[in-house]
Amino acid sequence: MLLPVVLAAALMNAAMVAASAVSTILTADELGSSLAGVPNTAGVLGTAAGAIAVGRWTTRLGRAHALRLGYGVGVAGAALTVVAAVGAPVGLLVAGMFLLGAGNAASLLSRYAAGEAVPEARRASAMSAVVWASTAGAAGGPFLMAPSQSFASWLGLPAVAGPFLLAVAAVFGALVASTYIRTVQVVEQPAHPQHEEPAGPRRTSVLLAAGVMVAGHLVMVALMSAVPVHTHSHGEGLGLLGVMLSAHTLGMFALSPLTGWWIDRTGPRPVMLTGLLLLVVAAVLTTQSGPAFTPALFLLGYAWNLCYLGGSARLLGTPFESKVESSIWAISALAAATSPWLYTLGGYLLLAVISCVLAVPLLLLVLRRTTLRVTQR
Repeated sequence: MLLPVVLAAALMNAAMVAASAVSTILTADELGSSLAGVPNTAGVLGTAAGAIAVGRWTTRLGRAHALRLGYGVGVAGAALTVVAAVGAPVGLLVAGMFLLGAGNAASLLSRYAAGEAVPEARRASAMSAVVWASTAGAAGGPFLMAPSQSFASWLGLPAVAGPFLLAVAAVFGALVASTYIRTVQVVEQPAHPQHEEPAGPRRTSVLLAAGVMVAGHLVMVALMSAVPVHTHSHGEGLGLLGVMLSAHTLGMFALSPLTGWWIDRTGPRPVMLTGLLLLVVAAVLTTQSGPAFTPALFLLGYAWNLCYLGGSARLLGTPFESKVESSIWAISALAAATSPWLYTLGGYLLLAVISCVLAVPLLLLVLRRTTLRVTQR
């Protein structure tokens, strides 16, 4: 049953977006704009740590219970953010955002629960549905922020507490929805057992998929983190920046159902191969400041989607699920911090070269394994 997984993921993402946006404002007011990013950094690191924790809980308790624990920690984190918003030290806000990261990790890893809840022929489609639903929650959450401020004022609380109250309600809703998650592995006999890969090649294939996911995320974050600096240096306004970011977000998530359908039909390798190829193309196109720049950001988003879902389909049921997710979020902090600096050194040309250095070797490895598999058949 996919509905509880999808609903919990959407609610958790709505909570994370609302809390992340207002935590920056609250910290800037209390500590100054130079430290405004600390709570969101804590959220990123909390997601990385939470992915490891949820992975361990999954091994010990099963996936459904692990997700509930992750969302439960997220509820505690959201509650701390409310306490911070009504006058407690800002340190509680940082701690709350870190704990919210554990809920975010549960939401991200819940795509594997969706994959286990359906027959093998539809697993990638189920996983893509969770990714798509997460986006719907992230897009819908900001629209509730203004009403939540009015609600907080009606309660006699500071208006800034409203989005944090919204986060508490949303994460609690995710926790309730997760109690209906049932992760029963569907066992199906392969049509041709003799074609099953031996243990060595299978492990190599899994590690390669993990590399594709990490590289895809690193390239995407590095290129996108420089976009605000790029538009500002070219004298562009916030309106155009918004269009660029929207195009990129659309590329990341809107076509997720198509990606899932494609993986279910052909397997993850062709999808990952295409994703890596599009990463290279998008990176090269970002060196052009003309009309090609915005389409390049859309292409970059879909390249990430192909790498992320293609790799996830290959990692399903392996010990690498949580480790890769943790790595992805850890490098997000590193890439976001270093990308603007690299841009000032060499512009998008330098970032494109680095992106190609990361993506091309993996592209050749995936292509080689795909060619060998076709030859063996």
